[in-house]
Amino acid sequence: MKRILVTGAAGQIGSELVPILREIYGNENVVAAGHNTRLPADLMESGPYTTVNVADYFELDREIKWNDIGRIYHLSSILSAKGEQNPELAYAVNIGGLKNVLDVAKGNDIEQVLIPSSIAAFGPETPKENTPNDTVQKPRTMYGISKVFQELLGQYYFEKYDLDVRGVRFPGIISWKTEPTAGTTDYAVAIFYEAIRNGHYTSYLKAGTRLPMMYMPDAVKALIDLGRADSDRLKHRTDFNVAAFSFTPSELADIIRERLPEFTIDYRIDPIRQAIADSWPRSLNDSAAREEWGWKPDWDLEMMADDMLEKLSKKLAGRKVAKPQVYSPISRKGV
Repeated sequence: MKRILVTGAAGQIGSELVPILREIYGNENVVAAGHNTRLPADLMESGPYTTVNVADYFELDREIKWNDIGRIYHLSSILSAKGEQNPELAYAVNIGGLKNVLDVAKGNDIEQVLIPSSIAAFGPETPKENTPNDTVQKPRTMYGISKVFQELLGQYYFEKYDLDVRGVRFPGIISWKTEPTAGTTDYAVAIFYEAIRNGHYTSYLKAGTRLPMMYMPDAVKALIDLGRADSDRLKHRTDFNVAAFSFTPSELADIIRERLPEFTIDYRIDPIRQAIADSWPRSLNDSAAREEWGWKPDWDLEMMADDMLEKLSKKLAGRKVAKPQVYSPISRKGV
């Protein structure tokens, strides 16, 4: 078989997708690609890896040919809050990089390209509850704009060039393996780290901010299952809502407190991330994914919380206890 390339392999999804793909297709058949050499050690030790700048067409084309790639999971992306700090970089990677991936795929007879979209593709005018798969999309962030562009351009390449492009709209993703960053939904990861390390978390979102979320094993499953789906059954291509559960910071804190009774939480709101969260759905209607390719999550909220605390407790065991988290709002520079 031709090999699979995973761009953004060092990221939250890529670092957990690559090992599963290697289990399915064989270690040597899945190439992990990062923008620099700081890939997780297990990815470099268990199979082939490379560095590639998706914003450079010729570099990307060279890597596709050199590694005999037949399928691409394109995960490279500048996320919501960082994209507001540096919209030029977000444009170059999320929009320019995507165009390069699709053009290189078209020119090299790539059989399939899978690209995750996001609830950031929605905006303030989108219905917030049980958000339909097909609805108004007017995002207010560079990240969200790039995701709408991705969905539309992927559909265009499918219709015009018969390139098999597929994608899901992910909610917030929760994972124990990679450290949280400055993403808007990353509080749902950071809260578990801080609960174990310090017994306290300071939330940058309001207590009642409800957002849809998903545990990482289900996110990986969604990408793999969509890639395997019968193309003839797909009425949508690049914009499938997928859902698991929704909660607020306060509700998640209560669930953690049931397991760690001494845990406490307070709130110091970051207006930029709060505004981003307020523009997103509170729950998603994923009936199209269920009907067209049999999507169904395996993990609920309680199961996720148990597994996160178990896995992170082992991961952090013996590490030096970190200082309590200091509130740091996202800079307004470039917004």
